[in-house]
Amino acid sequence: MAPAIEVTTTVWGMEYSAHECPKRHKAEAEAMFPGVGADGLLVVPTCQRTKMDLVRTGDEVDVEKDFCLERFIDFAKRVTDELKKRGRWCDYIDPCSGLSMINRESQHIYGEVDALVTLLNYQTTNSGCCKVVLHPKWGSAVYPASLFAKCSKDELAEAIAIAERDIRASDPNA
Repeated sequence: MAPAIEVTTTVWGMEYSAHECPKRHKAEAEAMFPGVGADGLLVVPTCQRTKMDLVRTGDEVDVEKDFCLERFIDFAKRVTDELKKRGRWCDYIDPCSGLSMINRESQHIYGEVDALVTLLNYQTTNSGCCKVVLHPKWGSAVYPASLFAKCSKDELAEAIAIAERDIRASDPNA
């Protein structure tokens, strides 16, 4: 199924796309967000290119992951705040825990890697006991994170545009 919004790059170089929740993820989405229902749910995977391969460990990798986490949270909060102002349901996932950040009724863990495989046909590799996503251009130097919304693709695009405008206004490096 074609994405509702093709892969697009934000002001910070973060890639995102939007997809109607596929059948194979409906049960997971409904477990993540009890009472919301997967019909009309948009899944918005994001990817940030990192300075290093995130399969590695150490202080430098931890600093890079924290930087990407802060950027994603800032972006996701701006987008979801705008959608909530419009009366739309939305949420985003904490990439560290896999748990939802707004609707806390569930302790279900969201699988970022599996979503990128299903939604964008990305490949994976194994690193120890973990499955790692491979971005088609960046390899494993990628930080994935997702948000979800029940709105039209146009409303989502408008909320993202407003978030980007506000990011540009507040971040001179954007």
